[in-house]
Amino acid sequence: MANSHYQLGDGPIHVNALHGWFGDHRAFAPIWPHLDQGRFSYAFMDCRGYGGSKSRRGEYSMDEIARDALELADALGWQQFGLLGQSMGGKAIQRVLVEAPDRVQKLVALNPVSASGVPFDGQGWALFSGAVDDPDNRRAIVDLSTGNRLTHVWLARMVATSLSVSTREAFAAYLEAWANGDFHELLAGNPVPVQVIVGAHDPALTVDVMQSTWLQWYPNAVLEVLSDAGHYPMDETPIALVSIVERFLES
Repeated sequence: MANSHYQLGDGPIHVNALHGWFGDHRAFAPIWPHLDQGRFSYAFMDCRGYGGSKSRRGEYSMDEIARDALELADALGWQQFGLLGQSMGGKAIQRVLVEAPDRVQKLVALNPVSASGVPFDGQGWALFSGAVDDPDNRRAIVDLSTGNRLTHVWLARMVATSLSVSTREAFAAYLEAWANGDFHELLAGNPVPVQVIVGAHDPALTVDVMQSTWLQWYPNAVLEVLSDAGHYPMDETPIALVSIVERFLES
């Protein structure tokens, strides 16, 4: 049985989108009105423990997300497809590439975690691991990752959403999965076209981080910076984001 997902469009260019740590497939909802449904077919998948797959238990690993994404592509009849991944989903789409390099046509990595994970210091790990049980930590993470510049109403909604769409078990396990574990050596030199997108107000997943990871490992990777966004361009700059994504996927 394939993971729950939301489909949009019936075009010839197939795209599987994988969400980040704080949201289910609806994290991409702000961009839905702006997508070209005639040129593209999108599937926005819920990872296990999230959204419509909240009751579907598992190991909550990058390998498992990749297997589920491929199972969904099979169910949709997609032999080849592009992948869009935000944050945690950015690491997961690379695992799909490892598992099925002949099926993945392009990667779009949005404020992505690299295949080598995130090297937290003690204070950073305390903040993120504490977010499993403390909503205040979740709020602090979202606020920090968007440059401490967005409305408290939006921050509160992001926290409430993160608490409602995922199980504690999945949320905790996925932190270990995306922060730790390194499989970049399996991808170094892969010729797949890659579009990396970062928000200028994201203080952690910066241009420098992308240049030392993604752009080092993928010879056909390009980088674009959204000057008015932080870690959540889907909310912050949806039209600009869609313009970059679809221009790249269609090129």
